[in-house]
Amino acid sequence: MTRTTVAEATPDLGPSGTGLRGHPWLTLISVAIGVMMVALDGTIVAIANPAIQKDLGASLADVQWITNAYLLALAVALITAGKLGDRFGHRLIFLIGTTGFALSSGLIALSGSVSAVVAFRVLQGLCGALLMPAALALLRATFPAERLNMAIGLWGMVIGASTAGGPIVGGLLVEHVNWQSVFFINVPVGAAALALGAVILKENRAERSPKSFDVLGIVLLSGAMFCLIWALIKATDWSWGDTRTLGFLGVSLICFVLFTVWQLRSREPLLPLGLFRSVALSAGTVLMLLMAFAFMGGVFFVTFYLQNVHGMTPVNSGLHLLPLTGMMIVAAPAAGAVITKAGPRIPLVVGMLCTAVACFGMSTLEPGTGTGVMSVWFALLGLGLSPVMVGATDVIVGNAPLEHAGVAGGLQQAAMQVGGSLGTAVLGAVVATRVDHLLPQRWADAGLPAATPEQLSQAADAVQVGVAPVPPNASPEAAARISAVAHDTFVAGMNVAFTVAGCVALFAALVAFLTKRGENADSAPGAAHI
Repeated sequence: MTRTTVAEATPDLGPSGTGLRGHPWLTLISVAIGVMMVALDGTIVAIANPAIQKDLGASLADVQWITNAYLLALAVALITAGKLGDRFGHRLIFLIGTTGFALSSGLIALSGSVSAVVAFRVLQGLCGALLMPAALALLRATFPAERLNMAIGLWGMVIGASTAGGPIVGGLLVEHVNWQSVFFINVPVGAAALALGAVILKENRAERSPKSFDVLGIVLLSGAMFCLIWALIKATDWSWGDTRTLGFLGVSLICFVLFTVWQLRSREPLLPLGLFRSVALSAGTVLMLLMAFAFMGGVFFVTFYLQNVHGMTPVNSGLHLLPLTGMMIVAAPAAGAVITKAGPRIPLVVGMLCTAVACFGMSTLEPGTGTGVMSVWFALLGLGLSPVMVGATDVIVGNAPLEHAGVAGGLQQAAMQVGGSLGTAVLGAVVATRVDHLLPQRWADAGLPAATPEQLSQAADAVQVGVAPVPPNASPEAAARISAVAHDTFVAGMNVAFTVAGCVALFAALVAFLTKRGENADSAPGAAHI
């Protein structure tokens, strides 16, 4: 593959190599602060939802929209946002995304109605989509090849720590300040990222960067992604066989087919399909999707397990996840160093095998499992995920030409979002099916009063998230028996879900054998000695 010439390729280190503009490590700090906002927002808001519901008088559907609006906007816009960076410059797009994310966060905090919160959450998601691929592309363009894995390792550490730290930070803010503070916190963080970015970030644009914009491609891809993510979000409410779920999935498939046909004919396509001629890039994309499926789908149920079965507060449950967070913080930079020396293939295979073992281990959890045993599996999960977060990202971005670095960054993030949504939806269906199958018999075996099919269905809805459907007037003995049945049944469903996640992780380990070091890594600036 021909090497890409890069305008202003050498980072501006000044005569003594200490200049600010374009300095690789300062660039990493700059983009990490912006990325931290987006990653933190993925989990911190869930803690604030009950307080928002109470303060604004929102319905359950309204609260779901507060989360879904952000997720949809983010997932739909990621690849398009990456293309914007390739076309107009990643520094500019990163600064616009950072500014918009901070402003929309402040506007959410000042909102007095649910509709306003939802509208600004859409804006927040779109700005997050601008920010994330641009951050990766800036790292790719700034760091020499021999340091890129370490930079992505630190970048992955920030994402992992922010994602896992969201419930702790959110719980503390909601408990001791108010729900508005969960959004207000992004304003000073965004201002810091903007100030640093304006001073430090340097525009690196490939000479062969796209000169036009594929409007029809954007419409088709956005429609396909929207229908896919919406179907995955609503599948748990509608059921997989519902005509609405199948309808959205069908429209998504049609849009994807039309998008593919158009990309093959377009002079400057939104997503050059030639990228997927690289087996390694394709494998990295699939690997990122499968990793997110196992990780996000599994951890989704861990929070219910800790809070609803063990009765922990959100803050306490976040603290119990510290072995996972801590291991990612420690292991991500170390994984970057190992991948730099040994290449991505073996670390990725080993990482997915560790993830599979952790998932199978968590499939043995019981309602009374102690903190020590949980911590072992959480730590092993963090250890397994770290090289995959780093290595798969490097494989995707490093195997794309520099002029498509933004699109590659958007592809990486889109694969992660789709994988997480798919994991949550599929594993949610697994848990629901298992609970529906086990609950009636276990209810009868516990000697509880006979329930109508409608009552059992309502009880199953609660049990699917670990909540015991105890009536207000139940005696202490009856309440204890209902709780025991509910928790045992939920954990049985969760165990099957983790078994499925473990099998997905094993398959991902096989996919990891197809990865290799980025073919285009040497087209990034390599003159800087850092």
